[in-house]
Amino acid sequence: MVRRSLLFTPGDRPEMMRKAPASGADVVCFDLEDAVAPDRKAEAREAVHDVLVDPDFDPDCEVCVRVNPVGGLADDDVQGIVGDDPEAVRLDAVMLPKTSDGGDVDTLERVLHEYDVDVPVLALVESAAGVLNAQSIATADATDALLFGAEDLSADIGATRTEEGTEVLHAREHVVLAASAAEVDAIDTVYTDIENTEGLAEETRFAAGLGYDGKMAIHPTQVDPINESFTPEAEDVAWAKRVLDAKEEADRADRGVFRVDGEMVDAPLVAQAERILERAEAAEE
Repeated sequence: MVRRSLLFTPGDRPEMMRKAPASGADVVCFDLEDAVAPDRKAEAREAVHDVLVDPDFDPDCEVCVRVNPVGGLADDDVQGIVGDDPEAVRLDAVMLPKTSDGGDVDTLERVLHEYDVDVPVLALVESAAGVLNAQSIATADATDALLFGAEDLSADIGATRTEEGTEVLHAREHVVLAASAAEVDAIDTVYTDIENTEGLAEETRFAAGLGYDGKMAIHPTQVDPINESFTPEAEDVAWAKRVLDAKEEADRADRGVFRVDGEMVDAPLVAQAERILERAEAAEE
Protein backbone atom coordinates (compact mmCIF):
# COMPACT_ATOMS: atom_id res chain seq x y z
CA MET A 1 0.00 0.00 0.00
CA VAL A 2 1.38 3.40 -1.00
CA ARG A 3 0.77 6.49 1.12
CA ARG A 4 2.48 9.29 -0.77
CA SER A 5 -0.32 11.76 -0.07
CA LEU A 6 -2.92 11.95 2.71
CA LEU A 7 -5.67 14.53 2.22
CA PHE A 8 -7.67 15.84 5.16
CA THR A 9 -11.35 16.66 4.64
CA PRO A 10 -13.68 18.12 7.31
CA GLY A 11 -16.02 15.49 8.70
CA ASP A 12 -19.00 17.84 8.69
CA ARG A 13 -18.77 18.50 4.93
CA PRO A 14 -20.30 15.45 3.20
CA GLU A 15 -20.06 16.96 -0.29
CA MET A 16 -16.32 17.49 0.17
CA MET A 17 -15.84 13.99 1.58
CA ARG A 18 -17.48 12.44 -1.46
CA LYS A 19 -15.27 14.47 -3.81
CA ALA A 20 -12.02 13.91 -1.90
CA PRO A 21 -10.98 10.66 -3.69
CA ALA A 22 -11.10 12.49 -7.04
CA SER A 23 -8.11 14.54 -5.86
CA GLY A 24 -5.81 11.60 -6.58
CA ALA A 25 -4.72 11.26 -2.96
CA ASP A 26 -3.50 7.85 -1.89
CA VAL A 27 -5.32 8.32 1.43
CA VAL A 28 -8.36 10.46 2.21
CA CYS A 29 -8.87 11.26 5.89
CA PHE A 30 -12.21 12.49 7.16
CA ASP A 31 -11.47 14.70 10.14
CA LEU A 32 -13.54 14.65 13.32
CA GLU A 33 -10.93 16.49 15.37
CA ASP A 34 -9.46 19.92 14.54
CA ALA A 35 -11.62 20.57 11.47
CA VAL A 36 -14.91 20.24 13.38
CA ALA A 37 -16.19 22.70 15.99
CA PRO A 38 -17.13 21.16 19.38
CA ASP A 39 -20.83 21.77 18.90
CA ARG A 40 -20.80 20.03 15.50
CA LYS A 41 -19.08 16.78 16.52
CA ALA A 42 -22.28 14.70 16.64
CA GLU A 43 -23.41 16.06 13.29
CA ALA A 44 -20.00 15.28 11.80
CA ARG A 45 -20.03 11.68 13.08
CA GLU A 46 -23.38 11.15 11.41
CA ALA A 47 -22.17 12.72 8.17
CA VAL A 48 -19.04 10.54 8.11
CA HIS A 49 -21.10 7.43 8.85
CA ASP A 50 -23.54 8.21 6.03
CA VAL A 51 -20.70 8.55 3.53
CA LEU A 52 -18.90 5.40 4.70
CA VAL A 53 -21.99 3.18 4.41
CA ASP A 54 -23.10 4.56 1.05
CA PRO A 55 -22.73 1.74 -1.55
CA ASP A 56 -21.92 4.38 -4.18
CA PHE A 57 -18.88 5.50 -2.16
CA ASP A 58 -16.25 3.02 -3.30
CA PRO A 59 -13.00 4.91 -4.01
CA ASP A 60 -9.73 3.41 -5.21
CA CYS A 61 -7.82 4.98 -2.31
CA GLU A 62 -7.39 4.24 1.39
CA VAL A 63 -10.16 5.72 3.56
CA CYS A 64 -9.27 6.92 7.04
CA VAL A 65 -11.06 8.82 9.81
CA ARG A 66 -9.25 11.01 12.31
CA VAL A 67 -10.98 10.60 15.65
CA ASN A 68 -10.44 12.75 18.72
CA PRO A 69 -7.73 11.85 21.27
CA VAL A 70 -8.19 8.91 23.61
CA GLY A 71 -9.49 9.94 27.01
CA GLY A 72 -11.82 12.36 25.24
CA LEU A 73 -14.29 11.78 22.43
CA ALA A 74 -12.57 8.89 20.65
CA ASP A 75 -15.06 6.32 21.97
CA ASP A 76 -18.02 8.42 20.83
CA ASP A 77 -16.38 8.95 17.46
CA VAL A 78 -15.85 5.24 16.81
CA GLN A 79 -19.37 4.39 17.91
CA GLY A 80 -20.82 7.17 15.75
CA ILE A 81 -19.00 6.35 12.52
CA VAL A 82 -19.49 2.59 12.82
CA GLY A 83 -23.14 2.50 13.83
CA ASP A 84 -24.92 -0.84 14.15
CA ASP A 85 -23.28 -2.62 11.22
CA PRO A 86 -19.46 -2.40 11.17
CA GLU A 87 -19.21 -4.60 8.08
CA ALA A 88 -21.20 -2.06 6.07
CA VAL A 89 -18.71 0.72 6.78
CA ARG A 90 -15.95 1.44 4.22
CA LEU A 91 -13.15 2.17 6.67
CA ASP A 92 -9.51 1.21 6.07
CA ALA A 93 -7.73 2.96 8.97
CA VAL A 94 -8.23 5.27 11.93
CA MET A 95 -5.95 8.19 12.71
CA LEU A 96 -5.18 8.95 16.35
CA PRO A 97 -4.14 12.55 17.13
CA LYS A 98 -2.07 13.72 20.09
CA THR A 99 -0.52 10.25 20.49
CA SER A 100 1.78 10.51 23.50
CA ASP A 101 2.88 6.86 23.88
CA GLY A 102 2.16 3.31 22.77
CA GLY A 103 -0.52 2.97 25.43
CA ASP A 104 -2.68 5.51 23.57
CA VAL A 105 -2.62 3.28 20.50
CA ASP A 106 -3.46 0.24 22.60
CA THR A 107 -6.41 2.09 24.13
CA LEU A 108 -7.80 3.04 20.73
CA GLU A 109 -7.33 -0.53 19.52
CA ARG A 110 -9.44 -1.78 22.43
CA VAL A 111 -12.16 0.76 21.60
CA LEU A 112 -12.15 -0.34 17.96
CA HIS A 113 -12.45 -3.99 18.97
CA GLU A 114 -15.39 -3.15 21.25
CA TYR A 115 -17.27 -2.10 18.13
CA ASP A 116 -15.97 -5.02 16.01
CA VAL A 117 -13.66 -2.83 13.96
CA ASP A 118 -10.35 -4.33 12.90
CA VAL A 119 -8.33 -1.65 11.11
CA PRO A 120 -4.81 -0.28 11.62
CA VAL A 121 -4.02 2.94 13.46
CA LEU A 122 -2.15 5.86 11.92
CA ALA A 123 -0.59 7.55 14.94
CA LEU A 124 -0.09 11.32 14.80
CA VAL A 125 3.01 12.37 16.74
CA GLU A 126 2.65 16.07 17.53
CA SER A 127 3.84 16.71 21.07
CA ALA A 128 7.11 16.60 22.97
CA ALA A 129 5.97 13.43 24.76
CA GLY A 130 4.94 11.84 21.47
CA VAL A 131 8.29 12.52 19.84
CA LEU A 132 10.23 11.20 22.84
CA ASN A 133 8.02 8.07 22.86
CA ALA A 134 7.93 7.61 19.09
CA GLN A 135 9.53 4.18 19.29
CA SER A 136 6.87 2.79 21.65
CA ILE A 137 4.16 4.31 19.47
CA ALA A 138 5.63 2.79 16.30
CA THR A 139 5.91 -0.68 17.84
CA ALA A 140 2.37 -0.79 19.25
CA ASP A 141 0.50 -3.71 17.70
CA ALA A 142 -2.10 -1.63 15.84
CA THR A 143 0.26 1.06 14.52
CA ASP A 144 0.72 1.05 10.75
CA ALA A 145 2.21 4.53 10.31
CA LEU A 146 3.67 7.44 12.23
CA LEU A 147 2.61 10.92 11.15
CA PHE A 148 4.66 13.93 12.16
CA GLY A 149 2.74 17.07 13.20
CA ALA A 150 5.11 20.04 13.26
CA GLU A 151 2.53 22.73 13.95
CA ASP A 152 1.15 21.26 17.15
CA LEU A 153 4.62 20.22 18.27
CA SER A 154 5.88 23.79 17.88
CA ALA A 155 3.00 25.06 19.97
CA ASP A 156 3.63 22.39 22.58
CA ILE A 157 7.30 23.23 23.06
CA GLY A 158 6.98 26.99 22.50
CA ALA A 159 9.03 27.00 19.28
CA THR A 160 8.67 29.61 16.56
CA ARG A 161 7.91 28.10 13.18
CA THR A 162 10.30 29.16 10.46
CA GLU A 163 10.46 28.54 6.72
CA GLU A 164 13.66 26.54 7.18
CA GLY A 165 12.08 24.32 9.85
CA THR A 166 15.26 23.92 11.89
CA GLU A 167 13.24 24.17 15.10
CA VAL A 168 11.53 20.83 14.33
CA LEU A 169 14.23 19.08 12.30
CA HIS A 170 15.50 16.90 15.14
CA ALA A 171 11.96 15.75 15.98
CA ARG A 172 11.18 15.21 12.29
CA GLU A 173 14.20 12.95 11.92
CA HIS A 174 13.47 11.15 15.19
CA VAL A 175 9.97 10.22 14.03
CA VAL A 176 11.16 8.83 10.69
CA LEU A 177 13.86 6.82 12.47
CA ALA A 178 11.30 5.29 14.83
CA ALA A 179 9.00 4.43 11.93
CA SER A 180 11.80 2.88 9.91
CA ALA A 181 13.03 0.78 12.83
CA ALA A 182 9.50 -0.56 13.37
CA GLU A 183 8.94 -1.01 9.62
CA VAL A 184 5.85 1.19 9.50
CA ASP A 185 5.17 4.13 7.19
CA ALA A 186 6.35 7.65 8.02
CA ILE A 187 4.16 10.52 6.82
CA ASP A 188 5.41 14.10 7.01
CA THR A 189 3.74 17.21 8.39
CA VAL A 190 1.35 19.50 6.51
CA TYR A 191 2.52 22.50 4.47
CA THR A 192 0.26 25.36 5.46
CA ASP A 193 0.80 27.77 2.54
CA ILE A 194 -1.64 26.26 0.07
CA GLU A 195 -0.81 28.78 -2.67
CA ASN A 196 2.96 28.12 -2.65
CA THR A 197 3.16 25.07 -4.90
CA GLU A 198 6.92 25.29 -5.44
CA GLY A 199 7.53 25.63 -1.71
CA LEU A 200 5.39 22.56 -1.11
CA ALA A 201 7.26 20.56 -3.74
CA GLU A 202 10.63 21.59 -2.31
CA GLU A 203 9.64 20.67 1.24
CA THR A 204 8.17 17.36 0.07
CA ARG A 205 11.37 16.44 -1.76
CA PHE A 206 13.27 17.27 1.42
CA ALA A 207 10.96 15.00 3.43
CA ALA A 208 11.46 12.21 0.92
CA GLY A 209 15.20 12.67 1.29
CA LEU A 210 14.86 12.27 5.06
CA GLY A 211 13.19 8.92 4.48
CA TYR A 212 9.49 9.81 4.70
CA ASP A 213 7.03 7.77 2.65
CA GLY A 214 4.41 10.47 2.24
CA LYS A 215 3.07 13.85 3.30
CA MET A 216 -0.20 15.18 4.65
CA ALA A 217 -2.24 17.68 2.61
CA ILE A 218 -4.84 20.20 3.70
CA HIS A 219 -6.13 21.12 0.23
CA PRO A 220 -6.79 19.07 -2.93
CA THR A 221 -4.42 21.25 -4.98
CA GLN A 222 -1.54 19.99 -2.82
CA VAL A 223 -2.03 16.35 -3.78
CA ASP A 224 -0.42 16.34 -7.24
CA PRO A 225 2.79 18.15 -6.18
CA ILE A 226 3.14 15.74 -3.24
CA ASN A 227 2.57 12.65 -5.39
CA GLU A 228 5.03 13.89 -8.00
CA SER A 229 7.69 14.61 -5.36
CA PHE A 230 7.44 11.05 -4.04
CA THR A 231 7.50 9.53 -7.53
CA PRO A 232 11.08 8.74 -8.68
CA GLU A 233 12.44 10.40 -11.82
CA ALA A 234 12.89 8.22 -14.90
CA GLU A 235 16.68 8.41 -14.70
CA ASP A 236 16.60 7.27 -11.07
CA VAL A 237 14.41 4.31 -12.00
CA ALA A 238 16.78 3.40 -14.83
CA TRP A 239 19.76 3.55 -12.43
CA ALA A 240 17.94 1.37 -9.90
CA LYS A 241 17.20 -1.25 -12.55
CA ARG A 242 20.86 -1.30 -13.62
CA VAL A 243 21.92 -1.76 -10.00
CA LEU A 244 19.56 -4.68 -9.39
CA ASP A 245 20.47 -6.31 -12.71
CA ALA A 246 24.15 -6.03 -11.79
CA LYS A 247 23.40 -7.44 -8.35
CA GLU A 248 21.91 -10.56 -9.91
CA GLU A 249 25.09 -11.07 -11.90
CA ALA A 250 27.22 -10.46 -8.81
CA ASP A 251 25.18 -12.96 -6.82
CA ARG A 252 25.75 -15.61 -9.45
CA ALA A 253 29.47 -14.86 -9.28
CA ASP A 254 29.36 -14.83 -5.46
CA ARG A 255 30.56 -11.22 -5.27
CA GLY A 256 29.30 -8.85 -2.59
CA VAL A 257 30.53 -5.62 -4.22
CA PHE A 258 30.25 -4.68 -7.89
CA ARG A 259 30.36 -1.67 -10.24
CA VAL A 260 27.53 0.25 -11.89
CA ASP A 261 28.30 3.29 -14.06
CA GLY A 262 31.82 3.29 -12.66
CA GLU A 263 30.60 3.43 -9.05
CA MET A 264 31.21 0.74 -6.46
CA VAL A 265 27.88 -0.62 -5.23
CA ASP A 266 27.29 -2.43 -1.95
CA ALA A 267 24.31 -3.31 0.26
CA PRO A 268 23.21 0.26 1.16
CA LEU A 269 23.02 1.31 -2.49
CA VAL A 270 21.17 -1.90 -3.35
CA ALA A 271 18.62 -1.05 -0.66
CA GLN A 272 18.29 2.45 -2.13
CA ALA A 273 17.69 1.00 -5.59
CA GLU A 274 15.04 -1.36 -4.25
CA ARG A 275 13.28 1.54 -2.53
CA ILE A 276 13.27 3.60 -5.74
CA LEU A 277 11.67 0.76 -7.70
CA GLU A 278 9.12 0.13 -4.95
CA ARG A 279 8.06 3.78 -5.09
CA ALA A 280 7.94 3.75 -8.87
CA GLU A 281 5.82 0.61 -8.98
CA ALA A 282 3.49 1.97 -6.29
CA ALA A 283 3.03 5.19 -8.24
CA GLU A 284 2.08 3.24 -11.37
CA GLU A 285 -0.57 1.35 -9.42
